[in-house]
Amino acid sequence: MDQYDKILEATEFVRARSPLVPRVGVVLGSGLGEFADRVADKKVVEYSAIPHFRKVSVAGHAGRLVLGRIASVPVAVLQGRYHYYEGHDILDVVFPMRVLGQLGVKSLLLTNAAGGIGKGLKPGDLMVIRDHINLMGVNPLRGANDERLGPRFPDMSAVYDPQFRDAIVAAEKEIGLSPQQGVYLALSGPSYETPAEIRMLAALGADAVGMSTVPEAICARHMGVRVAGISCITNLAAGISAQPLSHKEVTETAARVKDDFIRLLDLLIPRLA
Repeated sequence: MDQYDKILEATEFVRARSPLVPRVGVVLGSGLGEFADRVADKKVVEYSAIPHFRKVSVAGHAGRLVLGRIASVPVAVLQGRYHYYEGHDILDVVFPMRVLGQLGVKSLLLTNAAGGIGKGLKPGDLMVIRDHINLMGVNPLRGANDERLGPRFPDMSAVYDPQFRDAIVAAEKEIGLSPQQGVYLALSGPSYETPAEIRMLAALGADAVGMSTVPEAICARHMGVRVAGISCITNLAAGISAQPLSHKEVTETAARVKDDFIRLLDLLIPRLA
């Protein structure tokens, strides 16, 4: 079975459980999954039940697809993601994005937990992703291109939609946050970066660093889906702070800002539609 047939099989499995045609897709990163509880009239499907979806093994990622409505907008929420560093093939990592596209999603909001590099960023900030740098050493479009999914050479000059970026900034101001924008850089992980690596990434123009999001954004743009991105800055990167890095700190910071995050997404999702 080729990749396109696998995508169709998973899509039909989901459609058989919910007739909803989602307009907005949301991917909830580490520790940010509680927003899925806000979905009204929801139907929950475990990743483990969906054909060709993979198992989630990282704390803070529930591994559920939640279909329903936010402020009357039909949404598909991925409550957690699986990562390249878990040992999955990159095509498997972006497989949920392909299914969201087939379900009808036209706008996608990607969220993640990230280490702060840029000046002025502090733990708890919700940084609007302006652009990204891919240093994962892999691209989800490598290999034979299926024109049914998108073009061979998709344009990446505006991966993160400028109108969506403005919408996030406006929503953050409305709820009393100080908007920050920056460049997200993705590495393969799972080890955190060394101080020397962080100095290199800063010189390359990175404001935040993480281990996800970029393959999903590339895949979405390949399908013609408009993309917005938010990084929850959960810690300062190695060498900027003397504190050792840990996933516990990531999830604790995400939990601390969850109320702001939920209020932001409540405002934002109707605007992305």
